[in-house]
Amino acid sequence: MSHAIQDALDLLERALIHHEHRPVGTVATCDPRVAAANYHDCFVRDFVPSALIFLLDGRTDIVRDFLHLVMRLKDQHEQLAGQHLATGVLPASFKITREADGSETVSADFGDRAIGRVAPVDSMMWWILLIRAYTRATGDRTLAELPECQRQIRQILNLCLQGRFEVFPTLLVPDGCFMIDRRMGVNGHPLEIQALFHAMLEAALELLVPDEGNQWLIELTRSRLDVLRDYVRHFYWLDLARLNEIHRYSTEMFGAEIENPLNIYPESIPDWVVDWLPEGAGYLLGNLGPSRLDARFFTQGNLLAAMFGLASPTQSRQILQTFEQRWDDLVGRMPLKICYPALDGKEWRLVTGSDPKNTPWSYHNGGNWPVLLWPFVAACLQHDRRDLAERAFAIAQERLPRDRWPEYYDGRQGRLIGRRANFDQVWSATALILSRMMLDAPDSLIRLGFGSLPR
Repeated sequence: MSHAIQDALDLLERALIHHEHRPVGTVATCDPRVAAANYHDCFVRDFVPSALIFLLDGRTDIVRDFLHLVMRLKDQHEQLAGQHLATGVLPASFKITREADGSETVSADFGDRAIGRVAPVDSMMWWILLIRAYTRATGDRTLAELPECQRQIRQILNLCLQGRFEVFPTLLVPDGCFMIDRRMGVNGHPLEIQALFHAMLEAALELLVPDEGNQWLIELTRSRLDVLRDYVRHFYWLDLARLNEIHRYSTEMFGAEIENPLNIYPESIPDWVVDWLPEGAGYLLGNLGPSRLDARFFTQGNLLAAMFGLASPTQSRQILQTFEQRWDDLVGRMPLKICYPALDGKEWRLVTGSDPKNTPWSYHNGGNWPVLLWPFVAACLQHDRRDLAERAFAIAQERLPRDRWPEYYDGRQGRLIGRRANFDQVWSATALILSRMMLDAPDSLIRLGFGSLPR
């Protein structure tokens, strides 16, 4: 075992938090100097790589207790808040406070304590994916088939699938509701949520008990899944051929059989993408809607789409080809850049509200995030690009322990440790551990449902 992996494992053990004398999650960071109080919470999203490590390592009880606790906190919140929050929404994070008398208080954040007060959309999707991973790892469906668990899955599906003022199969969400949890112009139909939505629907089909009461929801889920996959593969895809089509689009067209049903104006294609898009490669757009095309490259969304089969096998290979041909831009000195390019100047002021944390090439505005290493390695291994996975892993393994596991990096190529980054960030360490596990056993995550075989 390398020194880097051992250092990361030590950090993971220090990060464990306990409730009723049992480990139930990990804090976001072990940095004692962190100012933001919620970084000592356990975030549902942040816990995912830790949970997968525990499942692969046989410590399934930690994941089981985490899943139970999140579900219980949701039920308690609904009893206290009434109809304040939509039924089915799960907390973004929770924290455990030990009182002077030795008792413990568990409190959860459903967006009411978050910056911008945005409810977390992605946490409920990650929760369902972890339920499936736990079920596959243990071979035991007891947890998934508990009445309260089945009810929670139904509530999430009802929330995502029911009536809406839209004709698109994609899911409409506000800014700040997923990994990019600050204002970055990603409201609408961001790719990352569509990739998680697709994966969640597949997981739900596997977990729902096929009884008479669930049958209508199962059929609705299957129908939405097929339409969503076809829609994203067609409308979100951008390669040179597709770029030429958009460049020559006619607009203000009516009817069903038209080439430009979303009324995308060719003038909305940004200048940078014309020369940046590689030959023989492509990627999925960051966002899409009526007369809206966001051509920014969002790494997490593209990687999850390749992992979970939202992108076709050919598209997935071309996404990885984009990484290879634009390595300096998307990987650089620390895998991997969260989005490319950064917003700057007037666009930065208008889109982010002059956010001082999301300055150009920092944090969510073009920063480099080590946690993105694990979905990158997973996607590469599934689509026969182990060479890219090994190359990225080698960079991270060399630098991360030396830099004390920063949360993120700044600069066009990630040469600088993030200006406001925490050290000892747990998901930076667990991304390295999980990547090593996958490199040693390439089918490990597919066995847990975190990935799909090409189809």
